[in-house]
Amino acid sequence: MFINNLDPVAFEIFDFQIRWYSLAYIFGIIIAINFGKFLIKKNKFFEFKDNILEDYIPLSIFGIIFGGRIGYVIFYDFLYFIKNPIKIFYIWEGGMSFHGGLVGIIISAYYFSKKNKINFYSFADILAIITPIGLMLGRIANFINSELIGSPTHVPWAVTFAKIDAVPRHPSQLYEAFLEGIVLFLILNYLIKKIKYTPGIISSSFLFFYGFFRIISEQFRLPDQHIGYIIWNISMGSLLSCFMIVASILLFFYVQKNNIRN
Repeated sequence: MFINNLDPVAFEIFDFQIRWYSLAYIFGIIIAINFGKFLIKKNKFFEFKDNILEDYIPLSIFGIIFGGRIGYVIFYDFLYFIKNPIKIFYIWEGGMSFHGGLVGIIISAYYFSKKNKINFYSFADILAIITPIGLMLGRIANFINSELIGSPTHVPWAVTFAKIDAVPRHPSQLYEAFLEGIVLFLILNYLIKKIKYTPGIISSSFLFFYGFFRIISEQFRLPDQHIGYIIWNISMGSLLSCFMIVASILLFFYVQKNNIRN
């Protein structure tokens, strides 16, 4: 059994703390952008310049933060924020939703693609392929921070989060890093090599497999204390992921039917 007493602060510079979570975001963006540029150069069906991803960074960050925060407010603690609306802006206190951030990315990517006159579905496909890189690093940072902890267990690889309690738990953050990061990355990169490319197919695959893997991971993760399970063993994360899977199927048939090229 591993005892997690890791310091969320990577290092300090003149009393300014650099946290692992911040580094996960920074390196996630850097690695993802460079891999995306490689894919654009390698695959001629992506009909836009490789520097398009760098141009999109500021808007993507806004989409993630704005969408993630609004998503958390709506899905996870709506009544609290209705009573304390000023707290919506206190993002340093925590509270971000992946599913909300995903909606923010979709909206910002749609706006960006229309503004730059590029195929939205192709652009979304590139974003889908590189996103698991950031997801993996983010979940590892969650593990270091002792947050989003797993349910109690006695499996040999159980982890005790010393900052939380002395209970052995599933390292659910690492399960998510593996499934939503590594496995999802490999699946999407396999598909882009093996299938006849139609814009939107990779995006729909991302939505489907992320939703599927998230539902699996949620079985080993404690639900948010103030929400608990919505019904039976279904957490809010699982419920939202079910909607992702439905959306993925609708998107798959839509792009197949319309064979969108431009």
